[in-house]
Amino acid sequence: MELTATDLRILAVAEDRLTGFHAHPFDAIAERSGVPVELVLERLRALLASGAVRRIRQTLLSTSLADGALVAWRVPEEKLEAAWAWLRDNDPFTGHVVLRRCDAPDAPGADYRLWTTLKVPSGSNTVEGHCRLLMQHIGATDFAPLPVVGMFALGVGHVRRAGLKPGDMTDELPEMQVPTRPQLSEQDWQVLMALKESLEPHELVRSPWEQRAARLGVSHEEFCAIATDLDARKVIGRFATFLNHTGGSNKHSGTGAAGLFHWAVPAGMEERTGAECGRHICMTHCYWRSGGEAFGGAQIMGVVHSADWAGVLAHKAAIDAHLAACGIPVLHTAIFRSEKACINPSEIDPVRYEHWKKRFLTD
Repeated sequence: MELTATDLRILAVAEDRLTGFHAHPFDAIAERSGVPVELVLERLRALLASGAVRRIRQTLLSTSLADGALVAWRVPEEKLEAAWAWLRDNDPFTGHVVLRRCDAPDAPGADYRLWTTLKVPSGSNTVEGHCRLLMQHIGATDFAPLPVVGMFALGVGHVRRAGLKPGDMTDELPEMQVPTRPQLSEQDWQVLMALKESLEPHELVRSPWEQRAARLGVSHEEFCAIATDLDARKVIGRFATFLNHTGGSNKHSGTGAAGLFHWAVPAGMEERTGAECGRHICMTHCYWRSGGEAFGGAQIMGVVHSADWAGVLAHKAAIDAHLAACGIPVLHTAIFRSEKACINPSEIDPVRYEHWKKRFLTD
């Protein structure tokens, strides 16, 4: 489905500009995009029905709600496709499932071709323990968990990034966000679980949370009050419309190619480097991650999307030039080209984890 000018105005806001909780998110999209709310709802319903939009949902800051990591897997080449499909279809705690190829075959970590994001509900298992269970099913010979130390950029926004020039940056350095783990009540968890599920077409209305509040047996006002409090406690992410950027159907999204970038810098320079990388608007994700020894000691990792591979490389060159201009020595860097991807929200419900273990746990 080709996106119209009105769709682009809506998506430039709806993809990733609504941070936190909004009781009436579509009104907020209408106000910021200048498109009447009824037309916003009409177009989002149409985009969802056509497959141009794959889901609309309230995201959570899951790094504050569950143990997690980016996980790189070493899998024999002949088993890669089957491993990718198994994780896509059978592990709800795995979100992104991506096949990648390092541009330099002899670079550190080039033999890790399968990459996933993982969240393990608190008290259910450890990241390493869950990965060892997965190894039995996908035929991996090794895995490397890369947990988050700090976050500098997270916001997809493909439409608003489509016209970027290499080197385009924000004026201010992003502040590093560090995962926290607040204490939550049973009712808090109930509201969070209700919030995170993708909206169904019939829920694309001006007050999308009313039906979910009713299912929990609370008023709309109480539901929104709890969600607002959870937002203040920094466990709510953004209200987001997710474009189907993996299918190649959106010619205006600028998402024909993607790369995962690695940088290793001297110890003590991680936060500064992450901020200088994360201020580049092209970066949809930028993290300081630990455990990069298998990848040449890389600590800063991030993802860039562009219309084609030449665009991805141009953005990488601009970031490298900026780091050099800032006097930041890069000890090692690498580019992992995305070849095949499936993206789903990671499950974080401990009850669902127990059900999963009963189905898939093997001795």
